[in-house]
Amino acid sequence: MKKFLAAFFSIFIFLGLFSSCGLKKKELKVYSIIHDEETEALCNLFTKETGIKVQYLRATTGELVNRVIAEKNDPKADVLLGGGSSYHIQAANAGALGYYVPSIAKNFPAYARSSDGTWTGFCVLSLGIGVNKKRFEKKFPNIAMPKNWEDLLNPAFKGEIVMTNPSSSSTAYLFVQNQLQRLGEVEGWKYLSTLEKLVGQFPDSGSAPPKLVGTGEYAIGIAYIHALSKYRAQGFDIVTASPMQTAGDVDCISILKKAKNYDSAKKFVDFILGKEAQELMTSIDFTVPVNPEAAVIEGCTRIEDIDLIDYDSKKAAAEKKEVLERWSKLR
Repeated sequence: MKKFLAAFFSIFIFLGLFSSCGLKKKELKVYSIIHDEETEALCNLFTKETGIKVQYLRATTGELVNRVIAEKNDPKADVLLGGGSSYHIQAANAGALGYYVPSIAKNFPAYARSSDGTWTGFCVLSLGIGVNKKRFEKKFPNIAMPKNWEDLLNPAFKGEIVMTNPSSSSTAYLFVQNQLQRLGEVEGWKYLSTLEKLVGQFPDSGSAPPKLVGTGEYAIGIAYIHALSKYRAQGFDIVTASPMQTAGDVDCISILKKAKNYDSAKKFVDFILGKEAQELMTSIDFTVPVNPEAAVIEGCTRIEDIDLIDYDSKKAAAEKKEVLERWSKLR
């Protein structure tokens, strides 16, 4: 009886790791970095179209990428959904990702396709600044709202800025790389050192700053522009800005190297890159689809309206450990 109970609870704990769109054996298992709402909607649509059930576990970028690497010889999931390209490059370099080049991606921009066939981008991400208009005007009646990265270094803003923790969030790591790549190492670290002292909170999830700014807990937030636009569209008092020389990346999808449901995983990748799924996601999250056939929702910041630097995702991936170690010493 003791052995039976031990086995039962082991199975129970494993299943409990996943929020589920169904609970059958052989179901596709997805590690998802994108938000629960979008993940659930995409899983449900995929199941409706293919009959393949999906289980998913949603967590932060750092947590899931580390899990994928740790489990590379015996993966507990089949697909990694979401996260910037530098994180998928990190997982690929660790030998954790499999090879799959979707035929649907042949007309995608070059920056959305990996050279080694380990990942494919499905939506464009770019950084922005969000301001809670009411709180800002009350706190800083004689200061203009920040529009560019240098504007954030005003000492008056101390304690009123929120951004995620670069060690756990791909959003914040992109921001750190944004400053290092546009300013160079010396000036970039000088900028980051100054800004770090002004930030009031470093939550782990990239979804936190837009919410905290939208609800008026902070005056200023650093986040993906699509996340800020989503809260603005929902009626929150947010003013958004796309700074000059900002960084852009793609949210990516990969199949794990030893995935137990490889055929279903390939179908899921094809589905995520398809027009219907891309339009569903932008309708929920205001992201910019990579698929050129997918329409962009009204209120979404278009990629052509953003001043992007020539972001080097391979450089970002290669020096990630060193950069995060140096960042931790600032705090």
